[in-house]
Amino acid sequence: MNNFGNQEILNWEALLQLKAQHSKDPRLLDFYHAGTYHNDTPLSEIEFVALDFETTGLDSHKNGIISIGLVPFNLQRIFCRKAKTWYLNPQDNLQENSIIIHGITHSDLKDAPDLLRILEQLLDELAGKVVVVHYRHIERDFLDHTLHILINEGIMFPLIDTMQIEADLQRKKSQGLFHLFKRKRPESIRLANSRARYNLPAYPPHDALTDAIATAELLQAQIKYHFSPDTAIDKLWL
Repeated sequence: MNNFGNQEILNWEALLQLKAQHSKDPRLLDFYHAGTYHNDTPLSEIEFVALDFETTGLDSHKNGIISIGLVPFNLQRIFCRKAKTWYLNPQDNLQENSIIIHGITHSDLKDAPDLLRILEQLLDELAGKVVVVHYRHIERDFLDHTLHILINEGIMFPLIDTMQIEADLQRKKSQGLFHLFKRKRPESIRLANSRARYNLPAYPPHDALTDAIATAELLQAQIKYHFSPDTAIDKLWL
C-alpha cells in the first residue's frame, strides 16, 4: 500500500485519470492524460525515468530548484543519449552553503530560465513513465510546491524511491535475531553508500544528471538482487 502525504494511493492509474478531469493547466492536462501503468504491471514492462534535482536547500517551502537531470531507462538499459539536464533560476537566493555542496554558482545560473520555461519539456519526458528518485521529498515535494507558486496548481505522480527501498531492506536486515543480538547499526542509505553495497562505481556527487544516472543504476541493481522482473510495479511505487 502506497501513500502521498497522508493520502493512501491504492490506484495511481485511476488517480491520474481523475486529475486529468480537474487540472486547468494545459501542460499538466497532457501529463495526466498520458496516464500510468496498471498496479499489476511487471517491472520488466515498465519504462522508467530517473530524476534528480539540485536545490538551494532542503526545505521545499523556502528553497528553490537550480538544476534538473533526468535519464530514461528500463531493467536492461540506461538511455544516456536521451538524457536531459537544465539549470534553473531558483525561486529564492542562492546561498553560499549550497554552492559548497553542489558547486553551482551565480555565473552558472546567469540567464537561466525559471521552471515555467522548461516545464513542457520536463513533463513530456516524465509523462507515461515511472519516475525514479533517491529520496522522494526532494523531487516530488519541490516540483509540487514550485508549481503551486508559479501556476497555482501542484502535481501528483507515482514514483519509486531507491532510498526507501534501501531503508526497508536495512530495517528487515536489522530485525534478524543475529543482528538484534549484536545491536548492529543500520548502514547508510545515502546514494553513494547504497551503490557501494552493490559494487557500483563511485561517481562525483551533487550533479543532477550524474545523480540521475547513478539512481537508475541503483534501481537496476536493487531489482536484480532483491526483487524480480516479474515483480508488480505496485510493490515498489509510492
